[in-house]
Amino acid sequence: MAERVIVRGHWGAVALLVLLALIAFVQVGEAILLTIPSSGTKCVSEVIQSNGVLFASYCIFDDDYAYFHNSTISAQVTSPKGNNLHKNENVTHGRFAFTTTEAGNYVACFWINGQHMDGEGLMIALDWKVGVAAEIRIAAEDWDHVVATAKKEKLIEIELGKLEGQVEAIHNSLIPLKMREAQMTEISEITYGRVAWFSIMTLGVCIVVSVFQLWYLRRYFQKKKLI
Repeated sequence: MAERVIVRGHWGAVALLVLLALIAFVQVGEAILLTIPSSGTKCVSEVIQSNGVLFASYCIFDDDYAYFHNSTISAQVTSPKGNNLHKNENVTHGRFAFTTTEAGNYVACFWINGQHMDGEGLMIALDWKVGVAAEIRIAAEDWDHVVATAKKEKLIEIELGKLEGQVEAIHNSLIPLKMREAQMTEISEITYGRVAWFSIMTLGVCIVVSVFQLWYLRRYFQKKKLI
């Protein structure tokens, strides 16, 4: 009997965890559609306890249509004491997240910048999460940021690898040039040495020939008794 109770308790805990996960998943997929009047504001509020987590993202529901008409919105979030927690002006989308420091009614207000479609309102999609659902959404946003950062780092690593390969190829191509330069320098030094010895030998031969000519002419003139 004790084993059966333990098994039932175990499966009950698993079922509870699955149920909580499904509830959180359903909450993550929810979004609120709000129609902002052409003049005035549209506000959403919720009573949140202290140390509660709030996450919200908003965007104009029809981005293409809004872009065509150059429509933008502004958003402002205030605390129960009237402190400004978030303010974004002249945008088509935005998001905010924070941990509450006081219990009370938190208000988010939206309004249109200028006129839209001859005085008609504008629809926005608001994803408003509080508590566990907000923490799940923030974790997902952080994970997306981590993935994007990892992709950027991977791209940088690939580019650095390409540059390293190019530098190595240039270095390898310079090695034969350096070897040829050393060979040419050695050949030039040998050639200069040979030219120097040839010049010395030529000078020596010229001196010997000159001395021989002087000796021959002197002997010739002596035989002819010219000197």
